[in-house]
Amino acid sequence: MSELPALLHRAAAGAAEWDSTGMPREMVAAAAEAGVLGMDRPARYGGRGADALATGRAAAALGAVCTSLRSLFTVQGMVAATVDRWGAAEQRTRWLPALTGGELVAGLAATEAVAGSNLSGITTRFTGAGPERRVSGRKMWVTFGALADVVLVAGRSDDGPVAALVETDQPGVHVEPVTDQLGMRGARIAHLTFDAARVPAENVLARPGFGLSHVLGTALDHGRYTIAWGCTGMARACLTDAAAHARDRIQSDVRLADHQSVRAMLGRSWVDVEGAEALCTRAARDRDDREPTAQLATIAAKYAAAAAAASASDRAVQILGAAGCAPGSRAGRFYRDAKIMQIIEGAREVAEQDLGEFVLRSVGESRAASAVVAGR
Repeated sequence: MSELPALLHRAAAGAAEWDSTGMPREMVAAAAEAGVLGMDRPARYGGRGADALATGRAAAALGAVCTSLRSLFTVQGMVAATVDRWGAAEQRTRWLPALTGGELVAGLAATEAVAGSNLSGITTRFTGAGPERRVSGRKMWVTFGALADVVLVAGRSDDGPVAALVETDQPGVHVEPVTDQLGMRGARIAHLTFDAARVPAENVLARPGFGLSHVLGTALDHGRYTIAWGCTGMARACLTDAAAHARDRIQSDVRLADHQSVRAMLGRSWVDVEGAEALCTRAARDRDDREPTAQLATIAAKYAAAAAAASASDRAVQILGAAGCAPGSRAGRFYRDAKIMQIIEGAREVAEQDLGEFVLRSVGESRAASAVVAGR
């Protein structure tokens, strides 16, 4: 991807401004030109056929300069991965080239006022059958919802959970942009209300009943993976900024870097970053090898990487002092963004429960195996 450095340079120059104004739509075309939108989709659909490791490293590079641009990469990839996995041949042919080419901006509409990490509380309803359904409900915190041409909506119907692509340029779709939230301020977040909006039958992915556990599960798994790598980029960028400032900043004839406490903070951040990247690399290997542990490895990677971004950005702001709190500070921006990363696509508390259950199950399996060996 020879065009990626130019995209990163452009994002680095605009990220601080986008934190106030929102990322402009023209960056969608720039990201498509750089080949990062849906880069892990097959070439016949406009993707690059990238493996999990290459996709992750691209997310890390984007995350190091602008969380909002990395969020575009993530949400476009989430919807593309879901269409590729669950769409019929006609749906893949229709939607994937438009997503990878940037002609359409996608959003994922899952969260509701009473349905966050636990999506079982979703109340959005799909009604009707045959050639057309209608959808009604309110979705919150839709990344790039203010720009989205199509959103993947999760809801319920008389036939069971449903996931469908809903086009936004129609009556019955109301977009409410969100501004001044804690982080991801450039990601054009919006709340969306659907009032009997039209959903052609050909826009429904998979059969009813698969909407949450399967279809939405694919999207969320892809999202966690790219967020994890994006967080390693954020964390390493914060470490770099903090180390450079500590090396060059002199107070009372003493470099900041010569204070033991500052060196210790930098050391802890380095360990956090390296550990998170190792887990991300493991998740990449498991995904490429189609290991049954791939989803759990992704949960672990996202958990560790989000924590690393939070801790490294916190220490960076502390070391940078006033410079870290100043407008335009990358560490300051990432400090706010990192907290969001610990919440979206599965809050850290949910991840801890999933990982804890795996540990307990592994212990049980290990004991059973030992008993079998001892019985021999």
